[in-house]
Amino acid sequence: MTTTLADAPAEPAFEVRRNVPRFDRERLALIALLTATAVAYLWNITVNGMGNEFYAAAVQAGSANWEAWLFGSLDPNNFITVDKPPVSQWVMALSGQLFGFSSASMLIPEALMAVGSVALLYGAVRRISGPRAGLLAGAALALMPVTALMFRFNNPDAVMVLLMTAAAYCAVRALGQNGARWMALAGVALGFAFLAKMLEGLMVMPAIGLVYLVAAPCALRRRLTHLLGSLLAFLASSSWFVLLTLVWPASSRPYLAGSTDNNFMNLVLGYNGFGRVLGHNHYGTHVDVDPVAPAGGHHADFGGFGNQTQGLPRLFTGEFGFEIGWLVPAALLAVVLVMVARGRAARTDIVRAGAILFGTWLVIDGLVLSFMKTNVHPYYCLSLAPAVAAMFAIGISEMWRRRDDRLGQIGLATMLMGTAAWSFWILARNAAWLPPLRWGILVLAVAATAALLWALHGKNRTVASIALAVALIGALSGTTAYTVATLGQPHTGGGPSVGPPDPDGGHGHGWHSDNPELNTMLRATTTKWSAAINRSGAAAGLELATDTAVMAIGGFTGSDPVPTLDRFQTYVADRQITYYILPESKAADRGGFFGSNSHTDITDWVKANFTSTKVGTDTVYDLRSPLKK
Repeated sequence: MTTTLADAPAEPAFEVRRNVPRFDRERLALIALLTATAVAYLWNITVNGMGNEFYAAAVQAGSANWEAWLFGSLDPNNFITVDKPPVSQWVMALSGQLFGFSSASMLIPEALMAVGSVALLYGAVRRISGPRAGLLAGAALALMPVTALMFRFNNPDAVMVLLMTAAAYCAVRALGQNGARWMALAGVALGFAFLAKMLEGLMVMPAIGLVYLVAAPCALRRRLTHLLGSLLAFLASSSWFVLLTLVWPASSRPYLAGSTDNNFMNLVLGYNGFGRVLGHNHYGTHVDVDPVAPAGGHHADFGGFGNQTQGLPRLFTGEFGFEIGWLVPAALLAVVLVMVARGRAARTDIVRAGAILFGTWLVIDGLVLSFMKTNVHPYYCLSLAPAVAAMFAIGISEMWRRRDDRLGQIGLATMLMGTAAWSFWILARNAAWLPPLRWGILVLAVAATAALLWALHGKNRTVASIALAVALIGALSGTTAYTVATLGQPHTGGGPSVGPPDPDGGHGHGWHSDNPELNTMLRATTTKWSAAINRSGAAAGLELATDTAVMAIGGFTGSDPVPTLDRFQTYVADRQITYYILPESKAADRGGFFGSNSHTDITDWVKANFTSTKVGTDTVYDLRSPLKK
């Protein structure tokens, strides 16, 4: 018999009887979950200040100038963009346009995206395994440290994951009815996910294509037609921006940072695409290192780069392990268990389809992150979070449905005890933080799992339901504790990390903006750009501190080929720049990440033709007063 979305959902994990209709109980539970997520993620969100100043400067620019909003410019006078497409900036800067630029107007939309992601994941898993599995999936997503970190931050990852989750939700809906329409909507969501963070936003695309091809309840020809329609919708929703950058005269729009030729696809396929996966980027001398995390804590070095060993262990160790690793083993096991349990089901079986969708997403995205060679931020694993949460919930639900046979009992015990034991190991890596917690998790999980197996053998359904609930609490306690610790800490800079405070200060990197005398000088300028400085990070900090436009020479890494010396000389001759700033070397390049300055010709010309003044720790050249020769 064919199993479709119209069939009765899998039997729920908890038997809760109230004098309230089942639908109302489900709706109230969902409202409670979404409300709790909103309160937790919005609470004291401005403690994160400007978050990542690099993106905050772009939001500030987009809040003041519509062209900067459209292209994601770093400054309101549109010299250069950030090194990502602008969807994330569109949302935050539009909020700034409406409510004024501030930490709150920038970060609140990010937290609301978390609520949306939880709701969409709930909706998808509910249609696969029932409402209680949907609630478990949504809660698991909200209780992951990386989710709490990045949905209260201003990096593009939040909107990307919201759109990826929306695409997965549309794919699940397409497996029921109106497949063509829902697959087209999935394509649109993927298109905008691409415009949020390029190829990373497409990590769910193979899973969506595979599950629809395998499990959609229609003939093969129609399935292929619907997939083609979805692809066309994706191309339409993503390529318009690419075409815009091509038809808009390059001389009157900002340079596309991260590209070598001011071409968007160069950025997609090079610097932010295969360049990261294969380790070939254009900014020179950066070499990955593998420093040892300090005892009693964990941290990322500059920007979170270079502290993760490449290979399969990456997701389970280092900062990755603290951010996403809590439920990954159970989620991978769930893929196997569900495929075995539903192996003889009809082609359109919705539970197996769910395992195909979220399992393929988990495996493909996980492998890419594990073997990425260059510039791997641990928080990139946010893209895995919906797949991990969904597979954990689907696996628990399916094993509970089969609780009367050996597979269900062994599967439940292994997932629950395995997750608790794995949490114990992760917490032991930060042994100085709440030592009793990991032992309490282990004891609770052992006792609850033993009670669960005893009740299942005795066919005592009530005790089994209670034991399952307690075992789930134990299994999720580790990730919950780290999430709560994450919510309680401020996070700023390029490489924020999760959990309790790091004694070495590993919550990120602040940019150059701590020179009050220099800030006062820049605020007093009237030129198009108050100053020029190497690299976007330094420019961003000055823009936020002074509310002026600062020219970021060379973009994020300092190696983008703009401006040329001739062009810079023209800007100076036209009196469009007041100062050239040569920062203290450590402020310009902490940790040696960026390698050498690619625009030494500009620096040498300025030194040879203008007088320098020491302002705080920085050397400042007044470009309005050339040396007399």
